[in-house]
Amino acid sequence: MVEEKYLSLAEIKDLLEKEKASRPSLSMEQGYAYQHAATFARITPEQALKLVKELMSIPMMSPANAVKVADLLPTHGDDVRAIFAKERFALSKEDMDRVLELVRQYL
Repeated sequence: MVEEKYLSLAEIKDLLEKEKASRPSLSMEQGYAYQHAATFARITPEQALKLVKELMSIPMMSPANAVKVADLLPTHGDDVRAIFAKERFALSKEDMDRVLELVRQYL
């Protein structure tokens, strides 16, 4: 059985940098993924892991949404609502404020 694990852009960038160092070149797809991760990753892999762990203490937070928050680092309630738009529930005002408070610590 395959285990599913969500990785932040910072973690993907780090993994691809290690892969790049261990071989002559990355595949075309890996190159595109690395370029994307290098462009948009705004925090370190360690910070991303810590933020995801902190976000998981919020009720109704899934690992996938926690990683999205760590990648996007939303600064406004509307941005947080957009991340949760496809869920069958809406985050409470208190939980949304908690997400924004946690994100602010990493900006």
